[in-house]
Amino acid sequence: MRVPLLDLKAQYATIKDEIEAAIRDVVEEQRFVLGSKVEQLEERIAAYVGTKHAVGVASGTDSILLSLKALGVGPGDEVITTSFSFFATAGEIANAGATPVFVDIDPKTFNIDPNLVECAITERTRAIMPVHLFGQCADMDPILRLAEKHGLRVVEDAAQAIGATYKGRPAGSMGAGGCISFFPSKNLGAYGDGGIAVTSDPELADAVRMLRVHGSRQKYRHETIGTNSRLDALQAAVLLAKLPHLDEWNEKRRRNAAYYDEKLAGLDGVKTPYIAPDNVSVYHVYTVRVRDRDEVMERLDNNGIGTAVHYPLPLPYQKCFEYLGYSEGDLPNCEKASKEVLSIPIYPELTQEQMDAVVGSLANAVREIERGKEQR
Repeated sequence: MRVPLLDLKAQYATIKDEIEAAIRDVVEEQRFVLGSKVEQLEERIAAYVGTKHAVGVASGTDSILLSLKALGVGPGDEVITTSFSFFATAGEIANAGATPVFVDIDPKTFNIDPNLVECAITERTRAIMPVHLFGQCADMDPILRLAEKHGLRVVEDAAQAIGATYKGRPAGSMGAGGCISFFPSKNLGAYGDGGIAVTSDPELADAVRMLRVHGSRQKYRHETIGTNSRLDALQAAVLLAKLPHLDEWNEKRRRNAAYYDEKLAGLDGVKTPYIAPDNVSVYHVYTVRVRDRDEVMERLDNNGIGTAVHYPLPLPYQKCFEYLGYSEGDLPNCEKASKEVLSIPIYPELTQEQMDAVVGSLANAVREIERGKEQR
């Protein structure tokens, strides 16, 4: 049985009429950039996340960049962040003109280790950017305390975590601002690029709104140099149709994760995800640790099971960050994770038969590799 890592067609089949009606409304209205649909989405996302403001932008990547720039982060500043995330986290710190300062991860959650943050703070530090990786919030309270102690701002990269909570608080609502992605593969995904910046700070929200339209509040009057990062009305309409389903989809992901947890328990060589007691995860991905990861991945692929590696190379060791001077051994937990992590299908529409195929293929792959070692 073939089981893709993600099946967006399966999701579309369940909401086809709603999506087509939403798109038709925009086409008939003929307002394709910003407009009423984007305003509605901003209001509903702010209410969902628990912030006073939300500002739709062109991508999750832009939500990071514009949030940082709106806070005044720029050349000469440092931003402390995790070493283990999608590239946009660190890339947009650099694009803002600042220097990313990387911290190792908690080996259980894969999130930034808050115990290592304070020693990374310098006189140039302007902000801390924790990432809520794989749909689980970082340990926020110690990070927020450090930020208050040192007069720093916290920007949450919640790109993968809409709907997740930490001690009852929604991802994106705890820092000065939060950044959410609507990339099609996300739990709440658009039909193209899209993102949103959330905050309860009216000045921050106003600054992001200005930056997304070339630094302008009044047409043809530019107060600063911004960019074109406006959310399309078509994408907003799709997201408005999907949003009422999000909690149900996230709950199905949690049920699927619980099923995997049970079926993979005790399988030698496979470690299932750890969710901290204070967290409710939305399982954007279900990522296990496995020995002989690349060989396991190849065997699963041969059996038609979709997999991915999130992420194979720590951010500090990317070629573009060579100038920062990190070297192997600086971030041992991150380095080890990058060699072991393997994501398997977790999307809400998975059937039990499909999950059993995933579990069976993974178990067989691990056992066959171990037998091969014994025979050598």
